[in-house]
Amino acid sequence: MKKMIHCLNEISPCGTALLTEEYTLTKDIKEAQGVLVRSASMHEMELPEGLLAIARAGAGVNNIPLDACAAEGIVVFNTPGANANGVKELVIAGLLLASRDITGGIDWCKANAEDENIAKSAEKAKKAFAGCEIKGKKLGVVGLGAIGAEVANACSSLGMEVYGYDPFLSVNAAWGLSRNIRHITSLDTIYKECDYITVHVPLIDSTKGMINKAAFDIMKDGVVILNFARDILVNEEDMKEALESGKVKKYVTDFPNATSAHLEGAIVIPHLGASTEESEDNCAKMAVEEIMDYIDNGNIRNSVNFPACDMGICRAESRIAVLHLNIPNMIGQITGTLAAGDVNITDMTNKSREKYAYTLIDLEKTPDAMSIQKLNAIKGVLRVRVIK
Repeated sequence: MKKMIHCLNEISPCGTALLTEEYTLTKDIKEAQGVLVRSASMHEMELPEGLLAIARAGAGVNNIPLDACAAEGIVVFNTPGANANGVKELVIAGLLLASRDITGGIDWCKANAEDENIAKSAEKAKKAFAGCEIKGKKLGVVGLGAIGAEVANACSSLGMEVYGYDPFLSVNAAWGLSRNIRHITSLDTIYKECDYITVHVPLIDSTKGMINKAAFDIMKDGVVILNFARDILVNEEDMKEALESGKVKKYVTDFPNATSAHLEGAIVIPHLGASTEESEDNCAKMAVEEIMDYIDNGNIRNSVNFPACDMGICRAESRIAVLHLNIPNMIGQITGTLAAGDVNITDMTNKSREKYAYTLIDLEKTPDAMSIQKLNAIKGVLRVRVIK
């Protein structure tokens, strides 16, 4: 029987082309085991009983009901880093647009296109658009994940003095940073010292509205703020006051809305960060690979609601995957149930993440229907799946 995948948005053919012969695309979400999505909201959707996984072709997952999916045993993936280069390049463009009034100069040329002496007139007018260079200036990068790290490294190569702040910086991420990046342990240091500040953090309770009046009060006069992460990381009413007072020289945001579009002194970009062909292709490829590896082998990479867990390609006679709550005695109950069904375990792994956990088990034979029924009956088990 074919494994069915439904696309809620148009997904790059570079991704869907990776689907093997065992898979087929369906227009009916009710028959899908996997869903590929970009920006479509899933919060009001009724999720089908047979849905195993959702893969977001992008990093942000605020359009997906994560808790509801976890409670139903539906694994949600995203594609961190797949669009990092596209966003990084736009951040650099934002830095340059904020430093030199390039758009103002272009507008002047358009407005004076009929002037026969435009070349001579331009020599007099250009002083208004000259601006400054970014080389030698201090840049604060808040959040050193896939995008933030690329921005930090690129800007260091451009001659900026880069300060990086990330209290959750992983060892692997640290290895990828240029040795020229100054690792800062206090966000206030970024605010006090930097001429430019770019934000690359996820939207959680502690980061919502983090760029606000209290932060502006610490910052240098004439600071430039760049936001290519999420619009509500910035309190835009406070930003309006900061722009009007001159505390903030320019605000560059990739998120147009009813407030930002009217901010005097803001450079508002129509959410272009990850919209390059290359980014969309890379995100689609990663999303398809993640969802197939989970359906085919039970492996979880880059999930946002369940722990990472990888046992490679399933070569055992059978493999079962158990999504469950992270509570005591779950492993004992699961293995005891298999033993009672005369099923021998050849390999297993268990991983947890906050309130949820995941157990992958390779077996010498396929459990019978009664054993699977008993596993599903264990209190705290969300979903049991026989993979092979």
